[in-house]
Formats: sequence, structure tokens, C-alpha cells
Amino acid sequence: MFALRGRKAARVLAPLEAADLDGQRVLPRPLRRAVRFVVGLGTGRFHFAPYTGTVSAAAFMAATGFYGMALGGHSHSVAQTTTTVVGFAIEDVKVSGNEQTSEIDIFQQLGLDGTTSLVALDIDAARKLISEMPWVEDVAVRKVYPGTIEVNLKERKAFGIWQHGADLSLIEASGSVIAPLRDNKFAELPLFVGRDAETAAAEFHQRFSQWPEIAKRVKAYVRVAGRRWDLMLDNGITIKLPEHDLERAMQVLSTMEEGQQLLDRDIAAVDLRLEDRTTVQLTPEAAARRQTVLEARTKMLKKQEQEDRI
Repeated sequence: MFALRGRKAARVLAPLEAADLDGQRVLPRPLRRAVRFVVGLGTGRFHFAPYTGTVSAAAFMAATGFYGMALGGHSHSVAQTTTTVVGFAIEDVKVSGNEQTSEIDIFQQLGLDGTTSLVALDIDAARKLISEMPWVEDVAVRKVYPGTIEVNLKERKAFGIWQHGADLSLIEASGSVIAPLRDNKFAELPLFVGRDAETAAAEFHQRFSQWPEIAKRVKAYVRVAGRRWDLMLDNGITIKLPEHDLERAMQVLSTMEEGQQLLDRDIAAVDLRLEDRTTVQLTPEAAARRQTVLEARTKMLKKQEQEDRI
């Protein structure tokens, strides 16, 4: 065996390396360790611990199984079943911040069936599923081990009811549709009717709040041609408002109501669209009565003229 000294430390060359000094071919450095290992196995220099073969076979089979599950898309199901068995099944879901969203709907959205594993639950996917529910504006989902989920909701606020065609929908102040109207618990919200009414509703309703005595009698706000509003009162009277100068029109209406109780009379509509005049339309019944009175008055005047001539 030959010994060579380098600059930093001495080392002993293996026989394969020494062979180079005799002019023989030397194996590449990456293969030398593998060759030594094989030679060691053949000469009995290396020994394996008991059951090494069994453990290796089991590891190989397990790796093969996991690989097959991954290819078949079953790894999530297996992980869920395994963690559920060892005590990580979801047993409690604590929901807070919900007024319009039911807990049962949340369970159904998440697919919870009593065997769902907390470990295998994908929090991001759960948050996405819940955020797609109609009333949910924002949601936070948190795991609490060993078997609890905490769901905190921030719900959207219903501002009014929008009627478009025969459909009724709940809307936010921004005009975004929340959900179809299903029951009467939102009956106190203002009703807006017509195309584009949902987007202009909040601004107009805020301006109209300056006249609370008339506002409380409004049954519906009707958008006309996307430009102006009509008011449908609770007694059936229609107030036709101008496209501009709402304050002037409402001042005229308020004055007529205070002085003549106009809105309690037998009329069908009040037209405030023109600045220089206000038009009052009678109901058909009131118009018929008025016509009868006018005809009777005309007859009486003619009769009086005849008597004066005599």
C-alpha cells in the first residue's frame, strides 16, 4: 500500500487508487464507493440488522400504495378515513355572525356528514364554498383540534326590495342583488320598481328623507325610463316627479298638502313635472261626479237665463 501526503493532511490510497501508480486504469471517483460497497457485501465486511428485508419490503409496498392512490385521486379519501378513525372527526361547528344564513345550509355547503376529518378539511376550499352563499360578505374559518370548526360570518345588509318584471329581489345600498325575496319578514323595506331602479335607489331614498310625512305614505318608488321617479302612495295616488329640481316639486306638493289636504282627496295623480303648473288628475269616479255637477250647474244657469228673459 502506498501513502501520499497532500498539502493539508495525509491519506492512505485504496488499492483501486494505488493501481494507477502501476499504470493500470482507475475507476471514476463517483463509482469507487459503490464498488467498495459491493466488494464489502461479498467479503462479509458489512452486516444488516435483523428484519431489514421485511421492513424494506413493507416500505416498498407502502410507497407503491401511496403512489397508486395519488394517481387514482384517492389520497384525500384515505387520509380522511384514517384521521377520522383515530379521533379527528368533526364533531362541532360553531357559527357566529349569522342572522340570515342558517347553520344547516353551512353544513350542507361543506358536505359535513359526521365522518368528515378535521385534519383532511381544506380550510381555503371551505372558506370559498361558504363565501359563495347569498348573504355572506366575508367569512373566516378556523380549525380547533381535535374536532371543532369555528366559522365567523360577516353578512350583507338588505337595503330595499327591487321589483324587476314579476321578480322580487333583496338589494344592498350599492344596488347589488343579495337573494330573491322569499318571505314577508322584509316587508318594511322600501320597494323600488323598474329597470335601473336598484342602482339609483339609495341616493334617491336619501334625498327623499327630507320629507318624512310624505315618505311614510309611499308604497313604491317607480323608476321611469331610467331618468326620473313616480311615487305610488298607500291610497293609490301617483305623484309624478320631474327629472331635475326635486326640491322645488316637493315644496309645491308639501304646500298643497298642508293647505288643502290634497293627498286625502279623491284624486288619481298629481303631475309635478312642469315648473310653471301642477296638474291634478281625478279618479274616474270623481271625474264622473264632477261631470254630473257641471251638467247640473249648466242646466241651472240656462233655466235662470230663461226666467230672467220672461
